[in-house]
Amino acid sequence: MKALVVYESHFGNTGRVARAVAEGLRSGADVEVLDVADAPPLGEVDADLLVIGAPTHVLGLSRPDSRREAMERAGDEEEPRPGIREWLEEAGELTVPVAVYDTRTHESKLPGSAARAVVRRLRQRKVPVVAPPEHFAVHGSEGPLADGEEERATEWGRELLILPGA
Repeated sequence: MKALVVYESHFGNTGRVARAVAEGLRSGADVEVLDVADAPPLGEVDADLLVIGAPTHVLGLSRPDSRREAMERAGDEEEPRPGIREWLEEAGELTVPVAVYDTRTHESKLPGSAARAVVRRLRQRKVPVVAPPEHFAVHGSEGPLADGEEERATEWGRELLILPGA
């Protein structure tokens, strides 16, 4: 089995979760982990399972303005790159089963979720989503990850291997 984990991360937390999920997946799959800027177009994904991870910005997926603000707070002076939102909008049919996670502020009880926004977009395109969206907690907007979240992400990766359709 081949798995691809594609993520967007600004403060490193969503990337840490991506690597932890990949660690769990490696118990039964060959896994590649890519920042969304380095990911192939959706129509060219060559995997048996795709895992998508995104940080929750302003109740959903990041936008150019929210990415620019995050990059400034992180001290990154590069021009903001496209995120998961733009990657999903690229042309190309995706038939690979997908699982989705996000990172979001632990302290907030706000209802927004990048993962739910991704799932909604995938379902509109008739892409098979094999698990409910998973959420990993971050302290504040910049992190760090809450205690135990990397371990939970590794376990979630293992669980993805046994899901029907994955």
